[in-house]
Amino acid sequence: MTELNSSSKRARPEFRNINALSDLPTYRLPPAGWVSILHRISGAIMFILMPLIIWMFDTSVSSEISFAKFTSVFSLGVGFIPGWFMKLVALALIWAYLHHFIAGVRHLWMDINHAVSKEFGRSSAIVTLSLGSLLTLALGLKLFGVY
Repeated sequence: MTELNSSSKRARPEFRNINALSDLPTYRLPPAGWVSILHRISGAIMFILMPLIIWMFDTSVSSEISFAKFTSVFSLGVGFIPGWFMKLVALALIWAYLHHFIAGVRHLWMDINHAVSKEFGRSSAIVTLSLGSLLTLALGLKLFGVY
């Protein structure tokens, strides 16, 4: 009986520790892994820039004068920081919000529908990365005055 069990078992893969210097540059992270890492990064960006987000909201809705001050920051800059840099920071916030929102909807969809498979994870990750990038590009072009 033990002979039958030992012959019917498949060979298990061997796992080894990775060497950060030699293995990581050649490691290909799957799209779902990128979405997971970027979801954490986007959340951290929004958390760290929360004072800026609150300031932007407060100055944009307080009065017409504060709104003019708000818009001048993005055209002229503030202090030693040029306006184009403030637009890049705003674009980073736009990306962070869009990616975090889309990835969150992806996770909720997977939780609600129990759609946990390798194929769905890969395809939904590609949709998340593409949609977040395309929407950020469109809003970035609007932010920088292309259209």
